[in-house]
Amino acid sequence: MSAVLNDVIYDIIRTPVVTEKSTVLGQYNKITFKVKVDADKAVIKKSVEELFGVKVLSVNTIKQQGKTKRFRGYAGKRNAFKKAIVTLAEGESVDVMGGIK
Repeated sequence: MSAVLNDVIYDIIRTPVVTEKSTVLGQYNKITFKVKVDADKAVIKKSVEELFGVKVLSVNTIKQQGKTKRFRGYAGKRNAFKKAIVTLAEGESVDVMGGIK
């Protein structure tokens, strides 16, 4: 894999989401990632397949709008982000806490 392609993949796949819900989904061969906001499903699928060397069956995406929050009396806004729930083929697995091959 070339360095340029590797940089593009890391730009699309930002971080794994480690929550109680995403851990439960892991039992059903589903992994959750924060991804680039303008990335589409086909690009996310190709990036996960290249990065982890697995077969992806489907990708579901969710856009989370940034919340307006107050801090010490001043209004601020959290960043908006996009999540991708990736369904892997039967028998495939990814250890998101163990690192990348």
